[in-house]
Amino acid sequence: MFYYLSQYLLTLSAGTEWADRLSSLRLFRYITFRSAGAALTALVLSWWLGPTVIAWLRQLKFGQEYADKAEAGGGLAARILSKKGTPTMGGILVVVVLNLTTLLWAQWNTLVQLTLLSVVVLTGLGFYDDYAKISQQSSGGARFYVKLGVQGVLALFIGLYLWHIPSTRQLITDIMVPFYKNPVLTGAGVVGLVLTILTIVGSSNAVNLTDGLDGLAIGCTLIVSFVFLVLTYLAGNKTASAYLQIPHVVGAGELTVFCAAMIGAGLGFLWFNCHPAQVFMGDTGSLALGGALGIVAVLIHQPLVLVIAGGVFVMEAASVILQTGWYRYTKRRYGTGARIFLMAPIHHHFEKKGWYESQVVMRFYILGVLCAVVALSTLKIR
Repeated sequence: MFYYLSQYLLTLSAGTEWADRLSSLRLFRYITFRSAGAALTALVLSWWLGPTVIAWLRQLKFGQEYADKAEAGGGLAARILSKKGTPTMGGILVVVVLNLTTLLWAQWNTLVQLTLLSVVVLTGLGFYDDYAKISQQSSGGARFYVKLGVQGVLALFIGLYLWHIPSTRQLITDIMVPFYKNPVLTGAGVVGLVLTILTIVGSSNAVNLTDGLDGLAIGCTLIVSFVFLVLTYLAGNKTASAYLQIPHVVGAGELTVFCAAMIGAGLGFLWFNCHPAQVFMGDTGSLALGGALGIVAVLIHQPLVLVIAGGVFVMEAASVILQTGWYRYTKRRYGTGARIFLMAPIHHHFEKKGWYESQVVMRFYILGVLCAVVALSTLKIR
C-alpha cells in the first residue's frame, strides 16, 4: 500500500512546486528500503500486540492444560518447568503481523498474493488442529489425513497454477538442483509438480514437528528466512541473477519484502516465546510458516536449496520417519517394537539424554546457521 500511495503522490506532484518536497518518496521504489521498513514494522507491531494477544488467549482459555508428549513420556530430568497452562495459538500474532506488514510494504503481484493466500489457508488448518487439541485436552489434534489432505490440495493448486501460466511454467517443468547452473531436467512437468507438493507439504510439517521447545521452531525459521531474503532478492534482480547464473523470476523481488516481514514478525514473537515461553506458536503458526518457506522456495525455483537451508527441519522430520518406520518394522518382524532414538522428534532425544532445554535450542540454532551458510554457498559453488 505504501508503494502505491507514494507513486500516486509523486504522479500528482509532477511539474508542481511539491515535486522536490516529495522527491524522497522515490525511496519506496527500492526493494531494499521497503524490506527494511517491513522488518522494522513487523517487529514493532509484534512487540506492541504481543501482550494483548497473550492476554486474549488466556482469557479464551486457549492454553495447554495437558502434559505434552515429552513430559508424558517421562525421563526429562533436565526440564525444570512444565509447559502446562501456557497459552497456545500464538501463531495468530505472527501471521496477522506478517500479512498486514506485507500488504503495507510490498507490491501486490501474483507471487505475493499466492504466498499470502497460502499462509491464510495453512493458518486456518493449524487453528483447527490446535482447537481440536484444546477441546480434547490431548496432544492428538486433527486427524493426520485431514492435515495432509488440506496441505496436499493447496500444494497441488499452487503447482497447477504455476504450470498453467506461461510466465511461471518453467518453475514447474524445469528441475533445478543445488550446485548446478542449469536444470537437470527440462519439460518434466509431472516431476516438478510432485517436487512442488513434497516441498510445500514437507516444509509445513517439518517446522510443525520442530515446534516442541521454547523458541526452537521460530528461531530456526528466522535463520532460514534470512537465507531466502537473500535468494529472493537475487532471483528478482536480473543483473545479479545473470551474474550468479541462478534462475531469474520476474517479480520475485517482492518476496524479499515478505521474507523481511517474516523475520521481523518472528523476532517479535521470539521475544515472548524464548525460554521460559509466555506463549506457544502452536500449529496455527508452525504449519503456516513452514508452508510459507516451501512456497517461497518453489516460487524462486530453488525448492531443493530449502532442504539444505532447513537442515534442522529435515533432521527433525527424518527422526520421526525413521523412529516410526523402524518401530513398526521390528514390531511386525519380531513382535516387539524397537526404537532408534530415546524419543522423536530428535530434540526430545537430547532432552532425555540430560541436555537442558536451552542447550538443545542454542545448539540447534548453531546447526541452523551452518546449514544456512552451506545453502548460501550454492550461489557461487556451481
